[in-house]
Amino acid sequence: MNGDGRETATLGNVSLRFYDTRTRTVRDFTPLREGCASLYLCGATVQAPPHIGHIRSGVNFDVLRRWLMYRGYSVTLCRNVTDIDDKIINTAHSEGVPWWEISERNQRAFTHAYDILGCLPPTVEPRATGHVPEMIELMRTLIDSGHAYEAGDGSGDVYFDVRSFPDYGALSNQRLEQMRGAGDTDTDSGKRDPRDFAMWKGARPGEPSWDTPWGRGRPGWHLECSAMSTKYLGGTFDIHGGGLDLVFPHHENEIAQSQGAGHGFARYWLHNGLLTTSGEKMSKSFGNSLLIPQMVRKVRPIELRYYLAQAHYRSTIDYSDEALYEAAAAFQRISGFLTRAAEMVGTVEPAAEVPEEFAAAMDDDLSVSQGLAVVHNHVRDGNAALTDGAKDRVAELAARVRAMLGAVGLDPFSEQWAGSGDSGLREVVDALVSVALEQRQAARSRKDYAAADEIRDQLLAAGIAVEDTPRGPRWELRRG
Repeated sequence: MNGDGRETATLGNVSLRFYDTRTRTVRDFTPLREGCASLYLCGATVQAPPHIGHIRSGVNFDVLRRWLMYRGYSVTLCRNVTDIDDKIINTAHSEGVPWWEISERNQRAFTHAYDILGCLPPTVEPRATGHVPEMIELMRTLIDSGHAYEAGDGSGDVYFDVRSFPDYGALSNQRLEQMRGAGDTDTDSGKRDPRDFAMWKGARPGEPSWDTPWGRGRPGWHLECSAMSTKYLGGTFDIHGGGLDLVFPHHENEIAQSQGAGHGFARYWLHNGLLTTSGEKMSKSFGNSLLIPQMVRKVRPIELRYYLAQAHYRSTIDYSDEALYEAAAAFQRISGFLTRAAEMVGTVEPAAEVPEEFAAAMDDDLSVSQGLAVVHNHVRDGNAALTDGAKDRVAELAARVRAMLGAVGLDPFSEQWAGSGDSGLREVVDALVSVALEQRQAARSRKDYAAADEIRDQLLAAGIAVEDTPRGPRWELRRG
């Protein structure tokens, strides 16, 4: 029991607490199965390539997954792919290509983005179009129980009756009588109530469709996630995650469908905040999308991950280049310390455990920002130890820093980052930079300091920062 009398969830004397959107409280995490954690994350709708607003969610929940793993949990992560919806069909029509070509192309782009930013692969990554049988079964259950009905206008649509579910609106804290119509079909003629939402859309000319007992058609967005989450994680599972913009209507509708069918569904609801530009939600329609290939030309992938992970996952990030470069510089201070420590004491392996203050921050609703403050305090002390030549202290602090970074997927020396970003070209770049540094040293030897400074400035303009140390010059990439 904790100080206020609440029962505390523990795994080896560990207490984890998460903010649950549904209860609007920070709750102790008590999994369904001891030592195991099941997590469903709403993944990509693949109508376009990903920008950093999309990938923030993947990074935030990768940090959650890694921290659960650090704390000893066996984690099952199901992250879906919505590979059919109105936007995908419209994009395909505008390009004059099949819908599946749009889905396949953009799913590959999302996978590459997750990979390059260090997100661990999900345990399972189901596609919506591969689970139509499960959707049909779910609709049949809901129709038989009085929660859903076939449209009466012959369209082949199937709708969920929101008035049949008394808790509708609880997740988003709304009252049914104050809600607008669902707006998910061209006409409400087949609905009993405009607020009823479509689980299945009848076939239309030129669109993909599948057979069901109610006629050919295609799935609605909300139905897909209910079917896939329960198939892979069971009728009741631990955590459902996604962006804050999904709370209503998507997650609200998932709860209605799944609990209407008799499932307990998600026990905790975690939502990451949005990434905005100039206060507006990042989207293609605003023309302010920042695609991942663009971003990793501005900063290294690990620095972009640091930028997306450094704020509390529930907070809003308002993007600017300046903020991105500040984050990159902050990470370079960390990685610079680790590099200098390795030069002094050799290879340092991560400590077996993270410092208590870092663990306390992460256990308290994943406070990565507070955890990184602990990292930077260690780096400050480590730089002082480097200046003093205190090798044992340098090794101790570097080991702790690597342990903390590793727990959130940011250890630059880990195998995960060994072949990513710039490191694949580092040997080639190192050879070229060495030639330039030899020329710079030759200029300094003949006291041609203007030429030496010019070489250094040219390297810096190319994104290569040179630092003179007692052991000779060293360099690192500095973009932005």
